[in-house]
Amino acid sequence: MSSYQKELEKYRDIDEDEILRTLSPEELEQLDCELQEMDPENMLLPAGLRQRDQTKKSPTGPLDRDALLQYLEQQALEVKERDDLVPFTGEKKGKPYIQPKREIPAEEQITLEPELEAALANATDAEMCDIAAILDMYTLMSNKQYYDALCSGEICNTEGISSVVQPDKYKPVPDEPPNPTNIEEMLKRVRSNDKELEEVNLNNIQDIPIAMLSELCEAMKTNTYVRSFSLVATRSGDPIANAVADMLRENRSLQSLNIESNFISSTGLMAVLKAVRENATLTELRVDNQRQWPGDAVEMEMATVLEQCPSIVRFGYHFTQQGPRARAAQAMTRNNELRRQQKKR
Repeated sequence: MSSYQKELEKYRDIDEDEILRTLSPEELEQLDCELQEMDPENMLLPAGLRQRDQTKKSPTGPLDRDALLQYLEQQALEVKERDDLVPFTGEKKGKPYIQPKREIPAEEQITLEPELEAALANATDAEMCDIAAILDMYTLMSNKQYYDALCSGEICNTEGISSVVQPDKYKPVPDEPPNPTNIEEMLKRVRSNDKELEEVNLNNIQDIPIAMLSELCEAMKTNTYVRSFSLVATRSGDPIANAVADMLRENRSLQSLNIESNFISSTGLMAVLKAVRENATLTELRVDNQRQWPGDAVEMEMATVLEQCPSIVRFGYHFTQQGPRARAAQAMTRNNELRRQQKKR
């Protein structure tokens, strides 16, 4: 038996319970602290599981984050900045770096006939560009310069080789003109059930009050002549979506509804889809390009609505899941075939 094993033999018959009974509360607390399992190397654990709590001071009050940030900012402003060891005077020292000129070795130097040397020395950039295209040196120019030099019988490229990094210039596309619709006048015409008003187009008008849009949807409930209702890019949210849903439950003349490019969440879209089930006159519905993706449940509801509403023949939405996309495509094919057969009759 080794000396280490002999040293351990004297601890074999020790009564641990007797030792624990004789320990003081302070010693028991220290023993409990030593027996805690800590993992100081695991940075994913909170600080309380990586290091023992050694503080005994009770908190003076709840944590006020704003007050703490304000105190830290005030402390940072009051601390005096450290002076530079060497004050900056703006004086530049040393010599500027000048890249040395590389001398071309004799074996790499190319000598041409005197006539060619004289011709190339007086050539313009456009002529050099055409010569490079003829010699198939297409890496010295852009694709447009290269093909212009090959296809044209004359020197038409006036940009020269120096324009390699310049992109092609395109004509700017002007912005769409603002929507000239007078919202108040449109609301009056919808309320009065104007026979000549068949389309309500409020696209790209972003300063429409929510109350006015709600009143417009409320007036659309009893309107019998409007066939198209479009609210694209009007910054509409879930309150407007709920108003549109209430309008669809009562309106029986609307055929096209477009609420694309708005801030409608999955809750608002679900309300509109449930209202579409109760409307038998709607043939076109567009709800794409909202601020956030509506989710799998809404996409499944869209496919179900298209299957249960044969009147819808045009639907605007880009599905992200394969299952609802396949179901929607099959439902749209069936709805359009039913519409074609009804027209034949």
